[in-house]
Amino acid sequence: MKRLVYVGGAVAVAAAFFLIGYWSRGGSSLSQEGSGRRVLYWVDPMNPALKSDRPGIAPCGMPLEPVYADDAGGGAASRAGSFPPGTIQISPERQQIVGVRVEPVESRSVQHTLRLLGRVAADETRLFRLYSVTEGWIREISPATTGSLVQKDDLLAAYYSQEVLGPQQAYIYALDALDRFVKSGTATDEQLAINRNNVATTRQSLLNLGMTEIQAEEVAAKRKVDRHVQIRAPDTGFILSRNVSMGQRFDRTTELYTIADLRRVWIVADAFENDGGYIRPGTTARVFLPHQSREFEARVSGVPPQFDAESRALKVRLEAENPGFAMRPGMFVDVDLPIVLPPALVVPADAVLDSGLKKTVFVDRGEGFFEPRQVEIGWRFGDQLEITAGLMPGERIVVSGNFFVDSESRAKGASGPPPAVVSRDPVCGMDVNEAAARAAGLFSQHGGKTYFFCAAGCKEAFDKDPEAHASRQAGAPAAADRHAAGGAHD
Repeated sequence: MKRLVYVGGAVAVAAAFFLIGYWSRGGSSLSQEGSGRRVLYWVDPMNPALKSDRPGIAPCGMPLEPVYADDAGGGAASRAGSFPPGTIQISPERQQIVGVRVEPVESRSVQHTLRLLGRVAADETRLFRLYSVTEGWIREISPATTGSLVQKDDLLAAYYSQEVLGPQQAYIYALDALDRFVKSGTATDEQLAINRNNVATTRQSLLNLGMTEIQAEEVAAKRKVDRHVQIRAPDTGFILSRNVSMGQRFDRTTELYTIADLRRVWIVADAFENDGGYIRPGTTARVFLPHQSREFEARVSGVPPQFDAESRALKVRLEAENPGFAMRPGMFVDVDLPIVLPPALVVPADAVLDSGLKKTVFVDRGEGFFEPRQVEIGWRFGDQLEITAGLMPGERIVVSGNFFVDSESRAKGASGPPPAVVSRDPVCGMDVNEAAARAAGLFSQHGGKTYFFCAAGCKEAFDKDPEAHASRQAGAPAAADRHAAGGAHD
């Protein structure tokens, strides 16, 4: 009797445990499929790194795919066939050992500083070239030589010219005539006006022959012909060239002196051709004198950069104040020119493997999978690189350890099964596994050819204007078009 009691109790306990397990499985119906397989989470089929705890629609426009508990190991292997050739899987432990690090791709504006070599030049608006107007002979000369600092109206030299003697006498005669009419007290206003006009005309004749205002005043004060014409400094500055010597004879249009006001100077900096589009007038730059602890500010001139065919460089003009005349024409300086680049997809330069024929990044597809992706690049400044095609904002790429990932990918390609057939998405330019795209219905027919897409958004964009996208695929799409097409992913 006791034996029957024990057996009955055991059966009851077993039945209770069975019911508890049945109820617990039935109560978790939200995480099960119709087959009874438990769902761990849902993922974006085009970017498995994006996970969700409930079903829905992925950002690419496709339904989220479930990941089952009993497929945690085998499921990853089954997904490998849907990736482009060269995709490899690396365990988290091994990633840590070899230093694999991933970062998201971001669209942002970049500030960069161009380091340019510049040369100091005289400001052409502050450059004075003194030419002879007549023939003459140098009779006096000052000790100021090339490189000397002279002040405005300093006497530089004097020369004899017979052509100036007659106009001086005419000027003196006009002055005397005006004085007689004024002193007479009987001259009419018209007579006075005529005489004053004669004085002004004869005075201007002297100035046109090279005489300075100061010397013309001296002739008027002394009422005596000066046999020597003075050469005076037109402004404060440095003598850049002096082409006179005592007793020298010169002809008309001979350049006698060149004087530069160096209180403000130009700096002509050499820039690469592809940097010219980023240089804006009015930008403030910093100028450094090599081997000196001196820094100056300069502004980019409004004059467009000039192209030098010999050096293949753009000559960028900057204007700077020159306190203490620290910068002299011909000196070399370092120029730090800040530039701001428009928003773009920017990645570290080390993330892109450049083989010469193609440029590759490795995209983190989740669960340790890394997909090789061909990209196209734009500008490069420092350690930053612009991506114009092949990536979308938010995707995660390998930025460290990519040489190891690349070697693993090549090894797999050499020893693995034949690669899947891959096409290029005609809208965004991304590589697409044809078999996976066909299974997901991401393909269209046009002109007797089949086009495959990475996402539903790209397919919709193509179907709206197939002719435009088909013709673009035949050539190289412009960067602006690629960015516009990239919006179809959102």
